[in-house]
Amino acid sequence: MGENIKSQYIRSIELKSEEISSFNKYPFSIPVIKNIGNLEFHPEVTFIIGENGSGKSTILEAIAIAYGFNAEGGTKNFNFASKTTHSDLHQYIRIIKGVNIAKSGFFFRAESFYNVATNIEELDLESLGNRIIDSYGGVSLHEQSHGESFLSLISNRFTESGIYILDEPEASLSPFKQINIIKKINELAKNGCQFIIATHSPIIMAYTNSIIYEINGEKIKKVDYENTQHYKVMSSFFKNKDKILNIILNN
Repeated sequence: MGENIKSQYIRSIELKSEEISSFNKYPFSIPVIKNIGNLEFHPEVTFIIGENGSGKSTILEAIAIAYGFNAEGGTKNFNFASKTTHSDLHQYIRIIKGVNIAKSGFFFRAESFYNVATNIEELDLESLGNRIIDSYGGVSLHEQSHGESFLSLISNRFTESGIYILDEPEASLSPFKQINIIKKINELAKNGCQFIIATHSPIIMAYTNSIIYEINGEKIKKVDYENTQHYKVMSSFFKNKDKILNIILNN
């Protein structure tokens, strides 16, 4: 990482284990939580991957809230809450920040981005000044498909020197559009941006200047791209499609 570590907005996180009274209740009962320890982040892109229910989104959410973002997503200026569903893990996460301060930022959650879009429209109806939606491309995010609205977000709202925390950005994106996202992430990373991304997409996690943390049960560890379960499964499927389909469809 070299000198780039100075430009990190989030250098690492630590779990304040000493303050947790019990690991038998949610979210601390998620197997991987007790082993978070200290996670160091790449100055450009860090991926957190794992199976459904492994805890990756819970960890990402805790990082975002501890850093100051709204639990349902958006910028630090968003403070709406349609439903309180987030855990209190953020209270037990210590953020170790870099020397620089991010000029912008956004917490994207695929599952609650609809609520962010709604809040933007509500705020614009109440505003007598500039419309918030203009900084998102000028077209209502509700009038676009989910994939189009995310592309509008990353193309218009994501700017240089920003911290961007993304939970499953591949949702509703075609493989071709996922490749375009890699290009956009690279452009922003080269302009002082840092990304922390939870994803299932073998395409997006192929971005090379990054760290990949894979959750496997109680363990979370750095892995090379070709050694991730996501890559292995997809690669095996494409190489042995007929054999695999024959096995699963006839058993």
